Order: sequence, then C-alpha cells, then structure tokens
Amino acid sequence: MSTATTDPFVHPALFYRDPEEYLAGTVPFILDGLAAGDPVAVSVPGANLELLRTALGGDAGRVRLLDMTKEGRNPGRIIPGVLRAFADAHPAGRVRIIGEPIWAGRSELEYPACAQHEALINLAFTGREVTILCPYDTARLDARALADAEVTHPVLIDTTGERVSTGYAPQRVIGGYNTPLPEPATSTTLDSIAGDAASQAHARAVTRAQARQAGFSPDRVGDVELVVAELLANSVDHGGGRGRLRIWPEPTQLVCEVSDAGHLTDPLAGRRPAPAGQLRGRGLLLVNHLADLVRVHTGPLGTTVRACFAYLAN
Repeated sequence: MSTATTDPFVHPALFYRDPEEYLAGTVPFILDGLAAGDPVAVSVPGANLELLRTALGGDAGRVRLLDMTKEGRNPGRIIPGVLRAFADAHPAGRVRIIGEPIWAGRSELEYPACAQHEALINLAFTGREVTILCPYDTARLDARALADAEVTHPVLIDTTGERVSTGYAPQRVIGGYNTPLPEPATSTTLDSIAGDAASQAHARAVTRAQARQAGFSPDRVGDVELVVAELLANSVDHGGGRGRLRIWPEPTQLVCEVSDAGHLTDPLAGRRPAPAGQLRGRGLLLVNHLADLVRVHTGPLGTTVRACFAYLAN
C-alpha cells in the first residue's frame, strides 16, 4: 500500500458499498499484516466486527478485535485508548489497525467530534510506522461524511483501486468543526467558580445532585463529579483562574459544561496517553476516558468543554 507522502505513517480511507466490498478491502489488509508478522488490531462497529471474525476464521484469534461502538463511543477516547494503546504496545516494526469511527448511527452532535478525530490521527501518528485503514460505508453515510473523508485521509481506496486524495487538508476539518456549541433551553448554572475549597466543594455537590437526579449509579455519579472537578481545575490553572459550570438533562443524556477565558491551542490535548509516573496534565485525558462524548469549542476569547453522559451507560 503506497502513501501520499514519504511519512512512514499511512492513513487510507476505504470506501465500500456492501459486505462483499467491505471484506474485499479489509481481509487482505489483515492477512497481509499477519503474514508479514505485523501486529494487527481491528476496531469497528459490532456488525462489521462479526463479519470480519467469521471471514477470518482461525486467524481471528491472532487479531486484536474491538467493538468501536463501545471502545470509541466518545471519539476523543479513540486515539489514546484504542489506536495509541495498541501501537505503543508494539513499538518495533509496523503496526496495522482498522478503525471505523464513523458509522450511520452516529448522531449529529457526535459527528463533528468524529470528523475532528479522523483529522487529528494524522497529527498523532506523524513519523510512526503505523497503518490505519478507515472504512466508510458509501451506501449509508451522507455526502458530508464522505467529503470529509477525502479531506482527512491522504490516500483513498475503492473498487477502482488506490489514489492520492487531492482534497487532503486535515487542518480544515479541525478548524471547520471548532464552532460554538448549541445552547440549552435551560440549565443549572454556577458562575465564576474559583479555586478555593468552598467554591469547588459547592460545584461538586451540585454536580452530584444532578447526576443522582438523572438516575445514575453511584459509580457513574462519581465519574460525572470527577469530570466536572477536572474541568474546573483546568479552568483555575489555565483558564484565567475561574470557570462557569452549567449542567442540564437532555432526553438521552446528562450534559456538563465548563467555560473559561483560556485558549486551548494544542489540538491533541487530552488525546495523548499519559506517561507512567506523570502526576499532572491528565485532566482532559481523564475526561475523554470517562465521558460518552466530549465536544470542545476554543478560541482567543475562551474555551467551552461539554461532557455528555448517556443514561444507558449506567
């Protein structure tokens, strides 16, 4: 498989219309990797995962198989928790991964985070001997998703063969979906939360009450509280010394949002695995691991981080 640059990282999009085209584009990729002695991982939605498991037969046991609808429910979790976790565990030689983070069931709220994730992969793996093949279902995905795939992948593959993407410009997607988030109708709001113990304790108590009212289990209540605490700590440390907390229920999820005056300039913040022994700088990474969806809007005037917790995730 060739690439559009001399970078050892290879990131093609595979366009498929049906199960036959899916298997034709993925199974040889897996088997070629196994034959070459490359570690291979597959993280795709459940139905496609079972399709591949059946097609691989006895070879399935030699592949790391993950359900993307669980491992990558939050797109912000995929780079550190799926892709880097596997690649970093095999630092010598080439690693092959199939990742399918965008499928027809993704919501309108999730999609921008998915597209940004695909663009950020290129930054996260520059210089690495890693190939990440990303399938796209042309029969079920809309025109926007397919067009964005050409912007976020330097190489495109379909039934006609492989070609360089003339539209490749991942920064355009990273910036293009960095837009203000939709406003809630109502919310519980705490303004100007500072770093003192009383302000932080009050914010945590309000968060606990909202999470319990949403019907979350005690463990999940703890997760929500921890996410809010980490976001507020970031606001105190990096966002001008204080933040605003808003919490509100939606039909399928509880939403917690922290805004401050900081500007998040690192596009991979919260998406790099923390080195062993690192005591600070884990806040956004922890948020990505615990929340079911994280959306960010950032700029010179401030940053808003919105963490969503699905009711069904209890």
